[in-house]
This record gives sequence, C-alpha cells and structure tokens, in this order.
Amino acid sequence: MNKQAVSENERWLLSYYRASEINGALFFGRVARTVRGPLLVDVTHHFTDEANHANYWTKCLDDMDLTPVPQNRAYQDQYLEAVGMPANVMEVMAITQVFEKRVIGQYGRHQRYAGTHPLAKATIQKIMLDERWHVKYVRDALADLSGKYGAELIDTTLARFTAADDEVYAKTLEEYGQRLEFLGETTEHYHGTETE
Repeated sequence: MNKQAVSENERWLLSYYRASEINGALFFGRVARTVRGPLLVDVTHHFTDEANHANYWTKCLDDMDLTPVPQNRAYQDQYLEAVGMPANVMEVMAITQVFEKRVIGQYGRHQRYAGTHPLAKATIQKIMLDERWHVKYVRDALADLSGKYGAELIDTTLARFTAADDEVYAKTLEEYGQRLEFLGETTEHYHGTETE
C-alpha cells in the first residue's frame, strides 16, 4: 500500500472517473444487447472494458484506503441531454469516438501531473491501453459504416457531437473546475479540444 497523501480534489476526480466508467459500462451493455453483425464482438469487449475500468478505480481508491465520493451525475449524462440518445449504430460509434478522445486527453493530463498518486498513475496507464483500442476500433467501424451512411453524414455527425462535447466539457468545468486545479493547470487550458 502506498501511503502518499491524496487530496480531497484528487479523491473526487478518481471517483468521478469511476462513475463515468460505470455509466459507460451501462451504456455499452445496452448497446451490446441490441447490436448485430460484425460489431457485436467489439461492442461486447468495450462493455467489458468499461466495467473493468470502474473496478480498477474502485480498487485504486480502496488501495488508498479511500471510499468513492458519491456522484450525482456522470459526464455521459450531460451528453444525452445535449444530443439525445443515439438513433443508430453510426451515431453510437460517432459519439463514442468523440467521448473516447476526450477521455484519453483527460487521463493523459492527469497522468502527466507530477503529483499524481502512483496508484492513480498505474490505473490510468492500464486503462489507457484499452482507451487507445476503443478509438481504433470505433474509427475502423465508422470507416466501414461510410458505405451505408455516407462519409459526409458521418463527418457531420462527428462535428455535431464534437461541438456538444465542447459544450458539455465547458459546463463541467464551470461546475467542477476548482476540482481540477490540483493538476496545476488553469481551467482555460481545458476549454480546448486536446484529445489525442
């Protein structure tokens, strides 16, 4: 067990990650029940990854002798409010692509912060392996779906979801930006779209 102190803000952020991963597992569980064809294996794998990530964060907090801070809403809840429930598999893949890039950007920032607790850093490193695969398989799926939906519609959908993501992230920072100050960066930095 590592006895390095964890600030209340870092505890909150790790709990927020955990809640978001739980929401991701629930979302992909619903998708995995309904999707057919070649995406079935990848979407089911994605569902499993999200559940494992929630478990990794739970174990990380437990190994720090911390309990998760209760979260009323996860990041994804705001997505659905901003853009609605995806209407088809292409929209599921598009919103996933945008979200996963945001996750990689956030985890990357947290990992680079010199004061990140070693257990949190190790958890992020383990999760990032899966996150990179998520972006790749979704990018490939969108390329395959262009024959059915058209590249222009996919590009338009990605642009719409990216704009919604920027809006949701800005709102999240307005509400919780002080929780990120321990990372040593100003909230202005987070208003960009650093995602890779």
